Amino acid sequence: MNFLVNPEWWRLAIFIGFCIVIAIQLFYYLFYFKRLADYTEPVKSHSQEYPVSVIICARDEANNLAKNLPGILVQDYRTTHEVIVVNDNSVDDTKYLLEEFQKSFKNLNPVALTQEAKMIAGKKFPLSMGIKSAKYEIVLLTDADCMPASEHWIKRMQDGYYNGAEVVLGYGAYFKKPGFLNKLIRFETFHSALQYLSFALAGMPYMGVGRNLSYRKELFFKNKGFSAINMIPSGDDDLFINMIANKHNTAIVIAPEAHTLSEPKQTWNEWWKQKYRHYTTAKYYRAKHKLLLGLYTSSHSLVYLLLIASMLFFNWWLPLCVFAIRMVTQAVIWRKAMKKLNEADLWPLFLFWDVWMVVYYALFAPALWKKPGKRWN
Repeated sequence: MNFLVNPEWWRLAIFIGFCIVIAIQLFYYLFYFKRLADYTEPVKSHSQEYPVSVIICARDEANNLAKNLPGILVQDYRTTHEVIVVNDNSVDDTKYLLEEFQKSFKNLNPVALTQEAKMIAGKKFPLSMGIKSAKYEIVLLTDADCMPASEHWIKRMQDGYYNGAEVVLGYGAYFKKPGFLNKLIRFETFHSALQYLSFALAGMPYMGVGRNLSYRKELFFKNKGFSAINMIPSGDDDLFINMIANKHNTAIVIAPEAHTLSEPKQTWNEWWKQKYRHYTTAKYYRAKHKLLLGLYTSSHSLVYLLLIASMLFFNWWLPLCVFAIRMVTQAVIWRKAMKKLNEADLWPLFLFWDVWMVVYYALFAPALWKKPGKRWN
């Protein structure tokens, strides 16, 4: 047992631990994230346009609807489609705004809710009513504060329905604005997408974002809608996809024309509350997804601590070389993936973002144990 008190053994153990952490990180980058970086849309033998029902849930969102709804209503999509706006007990001018839009756009179908659903928290009841009201099999979801990045959004998103796909995951980006907070929000959005899109490509889809998400109406009802997660205020997008998506029924669409764009939060406090609320649902993911995401997060969190310890107590140049392998791999994959998601301007700060994520994990770790809030808006 003398090796336990041998300083040389402890120095070696720290370095070995560091190498194991780097190996885990390289596994995620080369086995998972490289898939998104190298992804190209499959060539289809034939093209088909499906009838689509776009669904938006809105509560006191008159200002956002006035700004964003026209971009959805004027989509260049010649096949039959409708736009359903579920007016969830709004007390602002949403009702009158929708009535005005209806005069010019016959494919706009408002659904008015005038009472709250008991025992069903969050957005799930209005969204369920929207899906129930949908005329068509393909439902395409977005939010009132989102606008399509192009007039081809519907067409590009429905392109994902091939080879038996029943779920299509899209990318919900944020507008590029001046300031550091904007870059931070966009990087966090990119980093989340890097994970859920790459895992989907690897046959392990675990979430989607309600800002840009599509699935078949039949699949929704076959799984009894949100009944299994009605007691959880959030999760109408990520938890529901975690339940229904698998390697056989899920596709992704990442073309810039298929993105949606949202206004990012303007203050740190608003952003903090938004992210904290989102992370309260992660504890309900399937065990295998929590394990894989937890291993990635924990290994990332240990990289710099073990790097510093290894450089202090081992040969400094050797752990630095090991770290360089990981950073070069990460830099190449991030650069390619950021270009795919139209976030390439974030790449010059890739080293800062890598360090920031360690701080980010520590800041939001308590949200994994916190009870979700009751409101969706």
